[in-house]
Amino acid sequence: MKRSKIIRDYRSVLNTDAFDKRRFKELFEMSDGLQKVREEGQLPTTEALLGDVWASLYKMKPRILLEGMDPALKPNKTIIEKLMKDERFEEYRNFTRLDDLAATVCTVKLVEMINLWLAESKAMDEDLLKKMEAVEALQDDVPIDYVDEQQNEIEDGPIQELADATDKLNDRLEFTLETNGERFLQAIDEAVEESIKVKDSLISLMGGSSAGKGDAELKKVPLREQLAVADQVAMDPKMQEIAEWAGRFQEVAREKQKTNYVEAIERRGVTVGNEMERLLPMELGLYANDSTKKDFLRRFAEGNTMQFEQKKRENLGKGPIIFCLDQSGSMKLLDNQSKGFILALLSIAKKQRRDLCVILFSTTIQKEVFLKGKITSNELARLARTYLGGGTDFTLSLQGALEVIEDSTFKHADVIFVSDGEDEMSESFLTEFNEKKKQKEFNVLTLAIGKDTAVAESFSDRVLHVTNFDDEGSFIAFEI
Repeated sequence: MKRSKIIRDYRSVLNTDAFDKRRFKELFEMSDGLQKVREEGQLPTTEALLGDVWASLYKMKPRILLEGMDPALKPNKTIIEKLMKDERFEEYRNFTRLDDLAATVCTVKLVEMINLWLAESKAMDEDLLKKMEAVEALQDDVPIDYVDEQQNEIEDGPIQELADATDKLNDRLEFTLETNGERFLQAIDEAVEESIKVKDSLISLMGGSSAGKGDAELKKVPLREQLAVADQVAMDPKMQEIAEWAGRFQEVAREKQKTNYVEAIERRGVTVGNEMERLLPMELGLYANDSTKKDFLRRFAEGNTMQFEQKKRENLGKGPIIFCLDQSGSMKLLDNQSKGFILALLSIAKKQRRDLCVILFSTTIQKEVFLKGKITSNELARLARTYLGGGTDFTLSLQGALEVIEDSTFKHADVIFVSDGEDEMSESFLTEFNEKKKQKEFNVLTLAIGKDTAVAESFSDRVLHVTNFDDEGSFIAFEI
């Protein structure tokens, strides 16, 4: 169902200005999560409450208005006061202050929890329910943008009736917060913890190519994309599990991809050895001194004298990656793991500006190409939700890989082939495939999740037996 992206209620109980309102309007239009919690709102003034919760988290110095507040917003003020008086509120703001993504995600989670708490409270308190229904019935007769002059002119009309009903609702809400306040604050704590998890998941899914720089990398992704993925992660346990696996595999990938070094004239540190031309001046001084000469000769003979380390960074020059993933029915239990594994490969490709093609196969095939390792929110959602099922067809997958390699962009690609099954392949195709391998100069690494690997060995340069993607042997794929 398509939700409305229009904000109608800009009223506030905080010191919000034109910039705050404009920015929240932009974020609201981008976020399905904000639109969803508005629809599920338990208060008649949920839309205005959303804006104030966001402002309390985002603004440098949010402050509750002492005067000039719309009387219809008294329940909102009561909730915002309870929120901002929480002893942990400033701690939360360290996470959300001036951060569009964190403040928006946290607003969604907080208002979700507030809606849930209000729904539970109404279910247990019939008086609260009746007072809320009375306000809802009256507010339709009073426009949101009415002014004080109108209120003065119609003291006994709909505006006054709404004000009286709102006062009664607010009194009951204050009583409920006094008697059930612990549950309210517990819900707030849970919301913030979930928000932090969502942002961590986003870093794993879209910004995890460098250790310690995930937040900075995530900021390079357009905010609309960030919010789209955040909404998916917040609502879909599958996305959360994929993010957890991606984070785990990215740590391994970064360790495997640490810069290699080769011998060179350049001096880059100190090591031990017995190469005379590399000895430190200090060691030569010890050799020249009669009292230390014997000790020097002993350590030199044992290869324990200090010398310069002469290495330079290896120029890797690695090419594109083609990842062929078996999605037959028997691989279903490893689906989330496999998607996390792909995202870890994407983090390598992104960091090294390498193209990656994912070929999902069973008895059908689906190709996804990620240039320079970049993935959009739509592509991420499609990848996470795709599962082909069915049988296994090696030939179809390898034909797909050859077609990709024919593209000059994927010349000299490294092919990673993953399957837990076996398949019959014709001798003519195997001969053609292996000839193409020599001609196009590419290699095939197979991760075999199973015992029988005779067929895989016929087209692979290397076959590794693994139990799943979290097996140590699988991590060799991160070294390509």
